[in-house]
Amino acid sequence: MGSFLIKGGKPLKGSLAPQGAKNEALQVICATLLTPEKVTISNIPNIRDVNKLLDLVKSLGVTVTRESPSSYSFQAKNVNFEYLHSQEYIDKAEGLRGSIMIMGPLLARFGKGYIPSPGGDKIGRRRLDIHFQGFEKLGARFVFDHKDNFYRVEGAKLEGTYMLLEEASVTGTANIIMAAVKAKGTTTIYNAACEPYVQQLCRMLNNMGADISGVGSNLLTIRGVDELKGCHHEILPDMIEVGSFIGLAAMNQSEITIKNVSYDNLGIIPASFARLGIEVQKSGDDIYIPRHEHYQIETFIDGSIMTIADAPWPGLTPDLLSVMLVVATQARGSVLIHQKMFESRLFFVDKLIDMGAQIILCDPHRATVIGQDHQIRLRPTKMTSPDIRAGVALLIAALYAEGTSTIHNIEQIDRGYEQIDQRLANIGADIQRID
Repeated sequence: MGSFLIKGGKPLKGSLAPQGAKNEALQVICATLLTPEKVTISNIPNIRDVNKLLDLVKSLGVTVTRESPSSYSFQAKNVNFEYLHSQEYIDKAEGLRGSIMIMGPLLARFGKGYIPSPGGDKIGRRRLDIHFQGFEKLGARFVFDHKDNFYRVEGAKLEGTYMLLEEASVTGTANIIMAAVKAKGTTTIYNAACEPYVQQLCRMLNNMGADISGVGSNLLTIRGVDELKGCHHEILPDMIEVGSFIGLAAMNQSEITIKNVSYDNLGIIPASFARLGIEVQKSGDDIYIPRHEHYQIETFIDGSIMTIADAPWPGLTPDLLSVMLVVATQARGSVLIHQKMFESRLFFVDKLIDMGAQIILCDPHRATVIGQDHQIRLRPTKMTSPDIRAGVALLIAALYAEGTSTIHNIEQIDRGYEQIDQRLANIGADIQRID
């Protein structure tokens, strides 16, 4: 288990470029299974979760070629279904939640798919019902083996249909889209997730010959096609990493420029940080965060305490609430952070309380943060990263604290942030990786 040794308490200065979007990469890599033709994807981030998926599809028989440091080509000519019954496949798929998204492409192209219960962050219940309900509506047969914790879907002839998703699940929507693109007839998905990741997947599939309309809305219409072809696809910058850097700059009283952020795809993120009093200046496709001596949390019009909550796109992504919570600890004013989606994601706040933050954990979904306006600086401590987003929030806290902090289990951070220690060191952070 690796660790970061961080000497905090000094401002940073310089430029950072966001990596390719993790969540998009997991979807579009799975989509390469839909065609035997060559698909090239650029701006793939070099992070643990993506590298695990690359290894998994390669083991399935996909020819994966690294064309450049961040560009890969994929050719799924000879998918090995026998591998799906191997212990090695079970071990690899169990260690990665994104592996669930190979099911839609396998079902669409080969009429069947098998996968063990996938892993991922321990942030509460993450149901897969939406995925399999969608497959069943398309005509597939679903079986869950409770003894082996194994999922199976089979459907030689998928038929287009209308479906209303009970939850706007991002991965569920992506999986159903990939299954429906080759179904006979027309599929309509209402209450579809419409995050930029899903929009990008739809654009890639359309470039491959799919017929998807309504992209960017929560009502998708998919007219099935017989075959898909190869294409070239470029992944967007990671908006979660952009938001993490905004929070880091403001809390640490740093002056940072974030390059090439694809501003139009950031949605409500800049405005949400503005509610915490953080100034985000747009310059072309870059954003500049000036040094903040102070930042004041807004109140509602009637003077009541501000609430910041996650919501389906175009609402605020839940992946940034951990960052916004830690940044609020040094604001002027108070805020209620409401994490609606995952019931275990706020449990990391006990580490921040140990560091001197004033936080009341109201229940598993809500925490009230009383900002200290830099009057009481956080204390250094030893802590363990419980998941990707909490891990980077703790990293931001450690960079702010006066003294030396240690963060263990940094493999969690590496799952979502590419060489974060080196990139932060380049703008002045005193951070050391210990294996």
